[in-house]
Amino acid sequence: MTNSLVIVNTGAANIHSVAKAVRVAGGEPVVTNSPDQLLDATAAILPGVGANDSVMRSLNANNLPDAIRKFADSGRPLLCVCIGMQVLMDRSEEGALPGLGIISGNVERLSDAPSGNNSAARIKIPHMGWNAVQFNQDEPERHPVFSGIPHATHFYFVHSYHCVPTRATDIAATTHHGDEVCAAIVRDNIVGTQFHPEKSGRVGIEIYAKFIKHAANST
Repeated sequence: MTNSLVIVNTGAANIHSVAKAVRVAGGEPVVTNSPDQLLDATAAILPGVGANDSVMRSLNANNLPDAIRKFADSGRPLLCVCIGMQVLMDRSEEGALPGLGIISGNVERLSDAPSGNNSAARIKIPHMGWNAVQFNQDEPERHPVFSGIPHATHFYFVHSYHCVPTRATDIAATTHHGDEVCAAIVRDNIVGTQFHPEKSGRVGIEIYAKFIKHAANST
């Protein structure tokens, strides 16, 4: 096993933005679509902007699903961003291809149903912009990647679908876009964010810096 941080090339947009943000945070990432490089890494990031089926087709074409599952089962730190978090689930309303099935649950389309007292106002889909994120745990119970980040910190979101884990305990943070929406997932060594740290300014870089530190402490 090499002491490396791998960014899995999912074939989706935003890979290079994530790599740049990780470098700003002090990391030296290797961007790859090689299963062998992933399985040899000490930590990994599964990022992306895109749709379920296009990402899963890319992962399948490069024989990555089994490698990602093995990596997740290994206990090594895995950070998943946006569609990278969504493909952890069993299936998505966005497409026909199954997800990785690492986290039990489904991905559902955001509701545009009117909310509040204004019955004529539809919720805008996709959800694009800055939203306050509320963590489900206070210090020191949180995962190290989210430690020290205040409740109601704003992060940047771009999505039309959201994760609905089977186990409520997998939800680490929520936000509101019409309804309460899962903003982050934590399951043991796996951390997922629906928001984009690389688009979230200083606090987003802090997320990557904390992940890099956590990965170093986990070796």
